[in-house]
Amino acid sequence: MQQVISTEKRPIKLWLDDIEPGALAQARNLANHPFTFRHVAVMPDAHEGYGMPIGGVLACDGAVICNAVGVDIGCGVCAAQTSLPRLDRETLKKILGLIRSAVPVGFDHHKRQQDRSLMPDSARLDGVEKSIVRQQFEAGCKQIGTLGGGNHFIEIQQGDDGHVWLMIHSGSRNIGLKVAEHYNRLAVSLNERWRSEVPKKWELAFLPLETQEAQEYMAEMSWCVDFALASRTLMMERVKAAVQEIVGAVEFPQFINIAHNYAAMEEHFGKEVLIHRKGATRAFAGEFGIIPGSQGSRSFIVRGKGNPESYCSCSHGAGRKMGRGQAQRELNLQAEVERLDALGVVHSIRNQKDLDEAPGSYKDIETVMENQSDLVDIAVSLLPLAVIKG
Repeated sequence: MQQVISTEKRPIKLWLDDIEPGALAQARNLANHPFTFRHVAVMPDAHEGYGMPIGGVLACDGAVICNAVGVDIGCGVCAAQTSLPRLDRETLKKILGLIRSAVPVGFDHHKRQQDRSLMPDSARLDGVEKSIVRQQFEAGCKQIGTLGGGNHFIEIQQGDDGHVWLMIHSGSRNIGLKVAEHYNRLAVSLNERWRSEVPKKWELAFLPLETQEAQEYMAEMSWCVDFALASRTLMMERVKAAVQEIVGAVEFPQFINIAHNYAAMEEHFGKEVLIHRKGATRAFAGEFGIIPGSQGSRSFIVRGKGNPESYCSCSHGAGRKMGRGQAQRELNLQAEVERLDALGVVHSIRNQKDLDEAPGSYKDIETVMENQSDLVDIAVSLLPLAVIKG
């Protein structure tokens, strides 16, 4: 932990010493929220989001805050270890070609619905009167197994354990966005009706857990977390198939999946509370997690230390130091390309608009890892070999 701010209703515990003003203001709002329990934890990759910093962990006693989960419900990372000791550049390019034909990226969906048995069980939604998931289910059958855009990626990596790894970062696509937007609008409307003490400008409208609205959000949010996992799993199967088609027989002895945008009931400091992780990874003692860097830096398989002060959490990545527009305006295209070429990465930066995902737009992952040495141990260090960006 780098610092503690004790000027608000609840303390703010930070694992960074250079938090941007907007993110700090949001952390202060969280610390003064009437449902916040004990303290607010801010991870070393934190930056400003909607209502709550991305890289924040919030425990609530009696309420759920939709913007403390975020719009990409269930967004997370999965990683698969392979039996391959290495891959050469030409082989990597062939594999990427097959992946691109099998996994839609950006705004693209599958042209046909995927096997409906891959979708999560919707029985948990039976009590939801006007289920957003059910409304979006048919479209979701074309979204499952697609990457999306922004900072989502498929990456082939070289581990210091002597194995090539496969890593995918993705979320719940449009179906999760629709759920998030619907329930946040509902929370805003209800908070206004209740004359809530929480200022609307904080963007932290809440739903008391005993209400029907909160129970319906929790059910739909949990479904979206499972959908995001199912989507990553399907993509990983197709990435594995691409590797096997080019290389031949390959084994995949280890698979890890983590979500970093969700809320769940957990016990902390002797009390059952609702933990919101928004751009944060669970890190209970001995639990494996994944912390990706940028396409020009190391990523990590980690093992949690179960630090109670972070609510047993750690960062979900390196974290942005530049907004997307700022990166596109200010970063030098040639310099970013040369940086990746020097590392030998088969990368995805082609023009100025791609600079929003250039390494220069992200914080230094080595500093981020150093700042959370009390939260996780590094199990495997991974260098990027080839990248597909959404």
